[in-house]
Amino acid sequence: MTSTHPSTTDPDLVLASASPRRAEILERMGVRFQTVPQAVDEQVLPDETPEVFVFRLALEKARAGWAGLGGDGHVPVLGADTAVVVDDTLLGKPADRDAALGMLEQLSGRTHRVLTAIAMVDGQRELTRLSLSMVTLRHLGTAEREAYWRSGEPIDKAGGYAIQGRGGVFVEQLEGSYSGVMGLPMVETHDLLTEFGIDYQSRWLAEQ
Repeated sequence: MTSTHPSTTDPDLVLASASPRRAEILERMGVRFQTVPQAVDEQVLPDETPEVFVFRLALEKARAGWAGLGGDGHVPVLGADTAVVVDDTLLGKPADRDAALGMLEQLSGRTHRVLTAIAMVDGQRELTRLSLSMVTLRHLGTAEREAYWRSGEPIDKAGGYAIQGRGGVFVEQLEGSYSGVMGLPMVETHDLLTEFGIDYQSRWLAEQ
């Protein structure tokens, strides 16, 4: 499914993601984009570090998006992937209630890493960036973890929580990028847009 944000026939890029958080961040920045979600295998490879994992998936999503355009796209494709890491263990999206509650218990009262890699491709170049944030959650009681699961928010979130949603009440401290924890770091995204010659900021005054 392809959609355009905001309504325009002249996008700056294609977003290879169905994430509403990533779309929201691009809209905040004033970037014009189309969404062309890409499904890739998110299994961790043997001996793959979390950093390599998120870089690989971000690139695979961007490449798949480019291939889906038939290699004849007029704008670059942006892919992204986010991982929550605690004790060098990578926490993906929980598959069910038990997985989500287990992740929240692991993260309770502790500091963890959030890695978000982004990649942009246009058939000639492939550029990547990495955002690293340190997030500390306060202690979460059993009843609170269960109530959060029942809210429905954890199911499609890396690590089982959403900093921009109800899960934000769990976050005691953040060192790094808030937008990176959401799934698309603004500074690194701006860097790639600049590298690809996309002057999205020139429209800011005209859109007032």
